[in-house]
Amino acid sequence: MSLSLVSNAHLDDISAKIRSKPVPWEGYQRAELVTSEELALIKKVDRQPRAKVESIHLSDGQTYALLYLRLLKKLQRVDTMQCLLVLIADALLDHDERIPLFARAAQSDPDLPYAPLLRTLEAQDDFVQLKSAQILTVLLSSESTPLQHQHLQPFLKVLSSLVQSQSQNKRDVAVQCLESLLARPECRRAVWAIPGILAGFVEILRHKPGPQMSYQVIFCIWLLSFEQDVAEQINKKYDIIPLLITVAQAAVKEKVIRVIIATFSNLITKAPSENLPAMLVAQLLPFSKNLSTRKWSDEDILEDVQYVRDELERNFESLTTYDEYMSELASGHLSWTPVHESDAFWRENASRLNDRDYEQLKTLIGLLGSDDPVVLAVAVHDLGQYVKHYERGKKIITDLGGKARAMELMTHPDPDVRYHALLSVQELVSHPWSAV
Repeated sequence: MSLSLVSNAHLDDISAKIRSKPVPWEGYQRAELVTSEELALIKKVDRQPRAKVESIHLSDGQTYALLYLRLLKKLQRVDTMQCLLVLIADALLDHDERIPLFARAAQSDPDLPYAPLLRTLEAQDDFVQLKSAQILTVLLSSESTPLQHQHLQPFLKVLSSLVQSQSQNKRDVAVQCLESLLARPECRRAVWAIPGILAGFVEILRHKPGPQMSYQVIFCIWLLSFEQDVAEQINKKYDIIPLLITVAQAAVKEKVIRVIIATFSNLITKAPSENLPAMLVAQLLPFSKNLSTRKWSDEDILEDVQYVRDELERNFESLTTYDEYMSELASGHLSWTPVHESDAFWRENASRLNDRDYEQLKTLIGLLGSDDPVVLAVAVHDLGQYVKHYERGKKIITDLGGKARAMELMTHPDPDVRYHALLSVQELVSHPWSAV
C-alpha cells in the first residue's frame, strides 16, 4: 500500500505551500506544550530541504514517527496540524517500509497512531480533513489483522459525507480512500451498512463524471459485489443495473466496460435470481451480444462478456410471458411492452397477481407512487386490466389502497397518466349488473 494510491493535485499544491509556512514551535515550548527535546527534533525538519528531511527520516524514522503523532495529539491549531500532516505524508510517500514505524507508536501510547488522525479528520479545515483521510487510508489498509470498529467506523462516517459532497476534491479523495479500503472484507461489510456511501456512488455516476472517476466508483461497487448480502440487495436498493448499463453504453474507455461486466458477472454468480430478471428487463442481453463481437485488448473482458451473455440467454429461453411481466414488475421499470395491452395475457394471468398473499399486486400498487409518468401510466393501466379480468379484485385493490391512488392520478399533470387512470377507475367503480 503506497500513499501515492490516494493522490490529488489540489492537496499536493496546498502541501507545497504549507512546507514553507512558519509554525510557532518556540512559542509552544514557552507555553509548555512542547518539550525542549521535541523542539530540538522538530526544528531539524521544519522548513528544511526535502533531501535533508529525507536523510533524517532514513536514520531516525521511529523517533520522528512518534514525534509527529505525539505533537498531532496535543496541538490543535490549524496551521500546526497542517504542517504535521504534511511531515507524516512526506515520510510515508513512496516508503511503505515506514508504515510499521507509525503503527508501532501504539507500544508507547495506545492512542497512537489512530486517535489524533481521527480527531483531525473532524477538523473544519478541508485540507486537514482530506490529508488525514489520505494518511488513515495508508495506515488502515496496511494492517495485518482485521480493523477495529472504533478506528474504521468514524472514518467511514466521514468518508460517507465526503463522497456525497458538492466539492469535487472531497469526492475524489473519498472515492480513492474507499477504493483502497474495500479490498478488505470487514471494510466491505462496514461500508454496506452505511447507506450514504452507496447513495453517493450512485449520485456521482448519474452526473456522468469523467472516465477515471467512473472507473474508480465502479471499481468500488465491483469490490462490494463480492459480498453475498450486497449481491442480493444492491439492485433492489439502488437500481444499479440499469445505471451501470447506461454508463457502459456511453463509455469510451475499455477499463470502464471491463469493471462493469466484471460486476455483472459477480452479481449473476452470487445472486442469479435477484439480478437476472432486472438485467433482462434493462436489455443487457442485446448489449452483451454486441459487446461479444467487439475487439478487446484484454481477453478477460471477453470471458466475462460471454459468461454474462450465456447466463442471460439461458434464462431468457426459459422465461414465460408471465415471468417477463414479473421481471419487469420487480425491476420497477414498467414500459409499454406488448404484455400490458394483450387481452389474452390478462385473461390467462390476472388471478396470478394474487399468489403469495397478493405479492405481485402489492408491488404493482406500490409503483403508483413512482416519479416516472411512463411507469405511472403503465401501472395504473395494469390495475384496470387486473380488475377487468378478475372481478373480485375490486375489493382487494380498494383494501390495499390502490383505488384511492388511482383516483388521485386522474388529476396528474401528465395527460397519458390521467387518461389511463380514468379508464382504470371506470373499471374499479363499474357494476357487473350494469351491463344487463
